[in-house]
Amino acid sequence: MRTTQAMLANNSLRHLSNNYKNMSKVQDQLATGKKISRASQDPVVAMNGMRYRTQVTEVEQFKRNLGEVYNWMDTADATLDKVTNTLQRIRELTVQASNDTYESTQRGNMAKEVEQLREHLIALANTKSNNKFIFNGTNTTNPPVDTTKINLSADVLQPGSPDLASLEITYNGELYKFDTADTFKSATGKTINIANDNGAISISHNFLDKDNNQVSQKITGGDIVISDRTAVSTNGQNVNIEVLKGVNIAVNINPANVFSNDFFGELIRLENTLKNPATKAEDLTKFLSSISGQLDRVVNERAELGARVNRVEMIEDRVMEQEVIAKRILSNNEDADMEKVIIDLKTQESVHRAALAAGARIIQPTLMDFLR
Repeated sequence: MRTTQAMLANNSLRHLSNNYKNMSKVQDQLATGKKISRASQDPVVAMNGMRYRTQVTEVEQFKRNLGEVYNWMDTADATLDKVTNTLQRIRELTVQASNDTYESTQRGNMAKEVEQLREHLIALANTKSNNKFIFNGTNTTNPPVDTTKINLSADVLQPGSPDLASLEITYNGELYKFDTADTFKSATGKTINIANDNGAISISHNFLDKDNNQVSQKITGGDIVISDRTAVSTNGQNVNIEVLKGVNIAVNINPANVFSNDFFGELIRLENTLKNPATKAEDLTKFLSSISGQLDRVVNERAELGARVNRVEMIEDRVMEQEVIAKRILSNNEDADMEKVIIDLKTQESVHRAALAAGARIIQPTLMDFLR
């Protein structure tokens, strides 16, 4: 086959064009640090890159979720710590007041401090984190404690009234819920009966004594605390946050284990007892068991929360390891070997210069060559 000048020129241009393409590919790798810049360059690398990048994105989202988990749990633990300290102070005041050497004025001053401490406990129960109430289960937009419904007047105890079903009564460390007709019943089987005594409300406490005899004891409205059953939230639904694929952690505590109508009702009864000039030491000593019981419930709830925090810390370590692994796999799949890319670029530059030099020698004749 006869090789013409045109064929030489076209072949030279084609080879130079290929050299430019190779140089362009290597320069793209050097500029972006990636093996490919378009999926068409290597569909397998592109497809794997999408999967690996999704995995990295998931891990990063789990890290953000863990931050939210710590925010909830740390706030809850710190709040429960303040609740514990407040209850301990109330217990100290109760022990101190359980001494008949104190006058009614001194006990009245203690009652004022207990009242302030109770209001502080209500504020702690209504704690918010990231503009969400953390002690109201999944109902994070409403406060768990409504102060207007905690201490109602005894006038709401109208015998036969259908509104009785919405009330709860606190007496002697127990919570009495509406049972039937005009009767409120505690978890231990004791009852409080409401009756109409010549136009006045009569309240009686019925229980079994140590000899298993039925006893009925008259009590006054000042001895009990009446609350609406919705005064303190009983929403115990878990607020779950996903911290690993398919792994959800409850970040809140069950508020009913810490705050309840009888919890605040006993504190109000303690205030009233301290304010009563006829109060004796044994009247105040009765409150110590309920306060100690409440302290135990708070400590138990903190222990359960602490166990979940320990698990979250282990999950965080696992997420950190997964992040390192996922990013390493993604880098191995997509990132270019910069040392190799630089060497390839220098090689392509050398090839390109050699091609230009060879072409200049082959396509050399000009009009001056023929005039000679």
